[in-house]
Amino acid sequence: MGKKGKKEKKGRGAEKTAAKMEKKVSKRSRKEEEDLEALLAHFQALDATKTQVVETPCPPPSPRLHASLSAHPDKDELILFGGEYFNGQKTSVYNELYTYSIRKDAWTKVEIPNPPPRRCAHQAVVVPQGGGQLWIFGGEFASPDGEQFYHYKDLWVLHLATKTWEQVRDYIYYNDVYAFDLDTFTWSRLCPSGTGPTPRSGCQMSVTPQGSIVIYGGYSKQRVKKDVDRGTQHSDMFLLQPVDGREGKWGWTRINPAGAKPTPRSGFSVAVTPNHQTLLFGGVCDEEEEESLEGDFLNDLHFYDATRNRWFAGQLKGPKSEKRKRRRGRKAEPEGADKQERGGAGAQEPLEVVREVVAEDGTVVTIKQVLAAPVPAGQPQSEEEDSPDEAGGPVVEPSPRSNAMLAVKHGRLYLYGGMFEAGDRQVTLSDLYCLDLHKMQEWTALVEVDPGAQEWLEETESEEDSDEDAEGASDDEDSGDSGGEAGGECGAHAGAGRQETHGRAAPEPSTPCRT
Repeated sequence: MGKKGKKEKKGRGAEKTAAKMEKKVSKRSRKEEEDLEALLAHFQALDATKTQVVETPCPPPSPRLHASLSAHPDKDELILFGGEYFNGQKTSVYNELYTYSIRKDAWTKVEIPNPPPRRCAHQAVVVPQGGGQLWIFGGEFASPDGEQFYHYKDLWVLHLATKTWEQVRDYIYYNDVYAFDLDTFTWSRLCPSGTGPTPRSGCQMSVTPQGSIVIYGGYSKQRVKKDVDRGTQHSDMFLLQPVDGREGKWGWTRINPAGAKPTPRSGFSVAVTPNHQTLLFGGVCDEEEEESLEGDFLNDLHFYDATRNRWFAGQLKGPKSEKRKRRRGRKAEPEGADKQERGGAGAQEPLEVVREVVAEDGTVVTIKQVLAAPVPAGQPQSEEEDSPDEAGGPVVEPSPRSNAMLAVKHGRLYLYGGMFEAGDRQVTLSDLYCLDLHKMQEWTALVEVDPGAQEWLEETESEEDSDEDAEGASDDEDSGDSGGEAGGECGAHAGAGRQETHGRAAPEPSTPCRT
């Protein structure tokens, strides 16, 4: 009887501990929600103190990720808004507005009253109506500890001519297709015919010369077994186009372009070139295992020609020296020799350089760079080509990265920031590069930043977690429970939820959880 009574007492003690923990978690959840709302209200109060427009020349913006970079519709300017930065311990979210003068190579911080709340991963588009407008939709706010998130569904417009912000309207967002009328300021829901893309995040959209919309790529997760999700990096492509003879009617068509298709990836960036092609840059290809995540970051260029429904790899010609014409007279060559030398079996492929970084926890990060193919000794150049500069100089190009911000102005592609990972460390970039899309010769570095000089703080356990562990141990002793299942579960990585919403897989905890 004594043993039975002891077992019953122990069982009641375990139930009591579970009830305490449930109550504690519920109380903590309510407190976190209240803290997040108080933090948002605090930032809103700070923004309310701005009463006039202030434009201040400034150095380049601090490193940030998931901001928006847009080209001014009339001026030679780029517009940077919002973003976030994580230093290993603290997440900072911004609602700052910067402009970059292309001609002067200068940054200006623009403070405007009543701006949108701080956010990152929002959508932005510029239109010429009304003297120029910057439209901002949605986005996300994260608490400094990266544990709480608030997702926006609001719509804002910045009137560029008058430098005034205006919140236009709010609406419920689903996985449907909506159109916004810039004349009436109203939303309308589209119901396209045909089979469209499966639900996903992180896909990219661009407009074709025919007025259709291309949807490419994205990321989604699927439950494969209990408590285990598997991510999918989509590489399919769809065309949303008006139905002939039916005003306001749209239809989905899945397309399968020919040519050199990009490898599957997420976190890539797109822009539209002057000849109406869709440009794709960089991204990351994740290979997920149950306890590891290998990321292959990219810095390659691809172009999609909607008229020909074909992908092309973007190869740079390299720097050119002054034009020097070859002499007309040259020795007789066998018929077809020139063609074979230029594009036959002897043509060399671009050189791919791959290096791996292995962190202490076993995470492998693969960094891949594609370099132009060297010209074999003795191979003649075509008469149309310029003579290249002598080799030996370093290649100037953006490092492999994901989530870079792109804008095109006057036939030039501008690339700002992005991120890559090295083991557990996330490096957020703030450099700025330019590429002439007409010449396609080489990148120009406008702002260079050494990512190795960026501060990174290791994560530490909070005092609250330590207190809870101590209190849990005390409860176990009081109830007689051995606590054998207390360490069977492990919380998610601090940044996991945020990375999932931006269209790529979230990394596993740095130390695998074991029971």
